[in-house]
Formats: sequence, C-alpha cells, structure tokens
Amino acid sequence: MKPDNEELINDFLAHADDLGDDITEDVKEMLGTVPFIFTILRDRPDTFALSAIADYRISRPASLDPKTAELIAVAAAAGAGADSCLKVHMGAALKEGASRDEILDTLLIAAMIGKTRVLASSLRRFREVCDAEQASKK
Repeated sequence: MKPDNEELINDFLAHADDLGDDITEDVKEMLGTVPFIFTILRDRPDTFALSAIADYRISRPASLDPKTAELIAVAAAAGAGADSCLKVHMGAALKEGASRDEILDTLLIAAMIGKTRVLASSLRRFREVCDAEQASKK
C-alpha cells in the first residue's frame, strides 16, 4: 500500500472506537435495536468501523427510500434464512412506514423466488434422470 494511503487509513482508524460508538447509536436509531453481531465485532474497533460503515452505506443507498431498502432487506433475510435479521428488518420496515401487507407481500415474493429456485434445480435433475430412465426402457 502506498505510504500516503497507509497514513490516511491509520489516521482514520485512530478514531475507530469513537466511530464505533457513533455507528452503534445510528444503527440503533435506524433499526430500533443493536444487532447481535455488533456486540461481538465491537471487540475489534478497526474492523468493526470499516465493516459497519460499508454496511450502513449499502443499507441506505441514495437511489432508494428507507422503506424500500428495508423491504429489500426483509426479502434478502427471508431468502437467506436469517431469522434474527428478518425480525430486525421487519421492525425497521414498519418504522420506515411499511404496512403489514407490504411486509407480507415482500415475504410471499421472497418465498416464491425460493420455491422457483428449488423447482428449477430439482426439475432439471428430474428431467435428466426420468427421461434417461424412460429412454432406456424403449
């Protein structure tokens, strides 16, 4: 790494612990809770600050309003099977103005995509095996 960049990063990381406190407060305000993973990652202030800043920026892009971003997070958490994240982001979606029906529809869409993923893969294998079996009987 170039020395100038190394110096910039070191200057930034000198404030990592204070940044971590501020980030934790901001996330608590945004989500209504402090995610469990924060409690562990805070033991590494430099890693926590860098990771949390990136996640914060990604979770609130300029191109999406907060409600839409939270509904996307709900769908992603549902698809990933991340139950704790799902609970947190459903609460945050409600806080950002999502209705119960919007959250339910988001979950149903996520479930439909999950079902499609299972069917697409398994029906391809079904066709390969069963068509091969049927062809061998002819």
